[in-house]
Amino acid sequence: MFIGEHNHTLDNKGRITMPSKFREELGDEFVITKGLDGCLFVYTKDEWKIFEDKLKTLPLTNKDARAFVRFFFAGACECSLDKQNRVLIPPNLRTHSGLEKDAVIIGVSTRIEIWSKNKWNEYSEDENLSYENIAENMAELGI
Repeated sequence: MFIGEHNHTLDNKGRITMPSKFREELGDEFVITKGLDGCLFVYTKDEWKIFEDKLKTLPLTNKDARAFVRFFFAGACECSLDKQNRVLIPPNLRTHSGLEKDAVIIGVSTRIEIWSKNKWNEYSEDENLSYENIAENMAELGI
């Protein structure tokens, strides 16, 4: 399980060091793709397979379903860590997420999210982001 928040910096080549707490569970190869809310999603190979299987069940005849599947698969990239435990974030994914220098890497249970520090701060400080209201809405989902 991935948990916690870690601040890191991208180097000039677009590489970022993966937090030591995440490395073992992440494995030798993993998938990075466009995420929602302007971040990147990072999945272990096993979790990506589970997510992929769920996406395969969406109806091809539904326009929104096709767009949703395209969003995740077109942006996806198989990655691995180098000897310094860095991963190269492809240019298209850096553009999508606004990653330039400072980043925040967070654990979200079965996935990792990589945020530009600015976007993470904006998201976290959003006046419309009321965790109390969100918690009330989650009750409808059985949480």
